[in-house]
Amino acid sequence: MVYQFSNSGTNMATTIASVHLFFLVIMTSGLPFHKAAGIETEKVALLKLKQGLLDPSHRLSSWVGDDCCKWRGVVCSNRTGHVIKLNLHSLEDDGIDGKFGGEISHSLLDLKYLNYLDLSMNNFEGTKIPKFIGSLERLRYLNLSAASFSGRIPPQLGNLSRLIYLDLKEYFDLNAYSDESNQNDLQWISGLYSLRHLNLEGANLSRASAYWLQAVSMLPSLSELHLSSCRLSLLPPSLPSSNLTSLSVLVLSNNGFNSTIPQWLFQLRNLVHLDLSFDKLGGSILNAFPNSTSLEKLKKMGSLCKLKTLILCGNDLNGEITELIDVLSGCNNSSLEHLNLGFNKLGGVLPNSIGNLYNLQSLLLWENSFVGSIPISIGNLSNLK
Repeated sequence: MVYQFSNSGTNMATTIASVHLFFLVIMTSGLPFHKAAGIETEKVALLKLKQGLLDPSHRLSSWVGDDCCKWRGVVCSNRTGHVIKLNLHSLEDDGIDGKFGGEISHSLLDLKYLNYLDLSMNNFEGTKIPKFIGSLERLRYLNLSAASFSGRIPPQLGNLSRLIYLDLKEYFDLNAYSDESNQNDLQWISGLYSLRHLNLEGANLSRASAYWLQAVSMLPSLSELHLSSCRLSLLPPSLPSSNLTSLSVLVLSNNGFNSTIPQWLFQLRNLVHLDLSFDKLGGSILNAFPNSTSLEKLKKMGSLCKLKTLILCGNDLNGEITELIDVLSGCNNSSLEHLNLGFNKLGGVLPNSIGNLYNLQSLLLWENSFVGSIPISIGNLSNLK
């Protein structure tokens, strides 16, 4: 029996072979078809972003070709090939011509797997921080510091529940844009319950002055908090809750607290860095510590002995320094590396116990009213620089 094939059958066979070959190419490339299509979408999104940016130094000249994972500042997942990181920060030595400006395109939203975004140290010339950044739901790292934005921090950033690191330090140029338009509250941070690092240095938080501590206390994983120069006027005498047990770094310098140092600051068990410089703090420095019985308990808990940096300069603190040094040096293994008590109204005699602070690398005590001579034991501080 002889079989005959029609032309239509031949065409169908050819078509089927072509389809098989197409899928074979996709499979041998290591990427399923739907992922390959998704990555093409991400490449298009990046090109739209490039089109909107001003790039006077041509830093994005590498953004050509089919493989966007090889473009400068773009990092893709080794497993899926999707864009997961976008690092477009500028460096201080890049100069004004090395900074990005222009418009941040909505195409960023097509980077569905983006978990890291750094646009810091650029010059966006007073444009507002885009609200749609709050829709990048996979973000774990966001840095918009010193990028010359203007206006308030968009509350939509509070939708980034996976965010671990947020840096908005000096996100605006105070010399160029109205301070009134930059007044912020802190209601929006309550949704950032994964946050570990928060830097809002320089942001005008005067609207949040009455409740800032309560707001940050809602962040149970917070380990670093930087609120320097934030126009805060109230340093609460007590903690509203015990959620700040993970806090290791607390920077509250250059605010107008005009109060005494509250005792709760030295009861944070994991605190290693405390900066309260230039905060208009007054009263006896010893009032910051509980009575001697509680003080021994604090030592045993390690809440004082874990401190590596204590900066209290530029205030109106008074009282004798002797007992304070005795307290700090009384730990079995003091961790203190940096102590700055300069520009206060402290008096008394520097005790010999200062020589027990073996790990000290810097000691600044100038512009106070100490009496007596410098103790010989200070020669034990071999790590001083």
